[in-house]
Amino acid sequence: MSNSGLICLGLTTLDVVALPIDALPADEGTTLVERIVIVPAGTAGGAAMVAAALGLETRLATALGGDLAGRVVRLALEDQGVDLTLIETLPDLPTSTTILAVNSQGGRPNFHAMGAGFFAGPSDAIAKAAGQTRFLHYAGVGGPRLDGGPGAQLLETAKAAGATVTCDLISPQPGALDELRRLLPYVDYFLPSAAEAVMLSGRDDLADAARFFTGFGAGNCIIKAGARGAVALLDGAVITVPSYEITPVDTTSCGDAFCAGFIVALDKGYSPHDACRFAGATAALVAQGPGTLGLLAGFDDVKSAMSTLSTRAA
Repeated sequence: MSNSGLICLGLTTLDVVALPIDALPADEGTTLVERIVIVPAGTAGGAAMVAAALGLETRLATALGGDLAGRVVRLALEDQGVDLTLIETLPDLPTSTTILAVNSQGGRPNFHAMGAGFFAGPSDAIAKAAGQTRFLHYAGVGGPRLDGGPGAQLLETAKAAGATVTCDLISPQPGALDELRRLLPYVDYFLPSAAEAVMLSGRDDLADAARFFTGFGAGNCIIKAGARGAVALLDGAVITVPSYEITPVDTTSCGDAFCAGFIVALDKGYSPHDACRFAGATAALVAQGPGTLGLLAGFDDVKSAMSTLSTRAA
């Protein structure tokens, strides 16, 4: 029996999204907002939510606290169809939580309380699952239980078993370069944001930044650049993938949605180039509504968006 499905490994948070907030009220004043959404998110949790919404069998390997927030995250993930069997509960820690004050332009000043999600780690169950999955999305760079070798061992296991390995970042520190040197030889598609790629590589040109990371061993590099689309180095060739013309409401989980959309498209047999276009359309749907899923309801929505939305001029 061939390997199947996706494992997302790394950070999961509970996001509390309020919008629009363009200014904080003075003193103890109250301002009415249009909507407040509570939803699982994070580089692993958000990607898992979106992949499951797109119809891909998805398992989430992460850590949650033994608190009410953790139970809310579990309930929402379960409702979306995400497999929770690889989630670890750390009872002495709170669940990682972020409050996002989304403004009327879709920007997202935020306040983060670090918790259990930062301490996602390896386990025998995750190691076994890594050898049985078709896709492994690694979102654990910077995690103290994964950095320094354990994370790389999981990727090596998945790669040896024939998995396609993708990797994303969140708020990387300069020391992340040392970890990427361990990880990227096992990564088929590295998917940093433009800001992350420039900061870590020291290259302002995104094509040069992509070459920097493939020089570390990554098979391919796709740099997510928001409204500018994406710059991808695929099989040694640089391509520019335009973004779609939309009015953003909340861009919080667009990067995670791009990663999930890309993986789902590969699973459906899309070429890497076309998978980037599908990923961009997935992110466009997410950006048009609040929270991790935005206006995304399923795979057919993305296919429709690819044919109906206009792309931005380069």
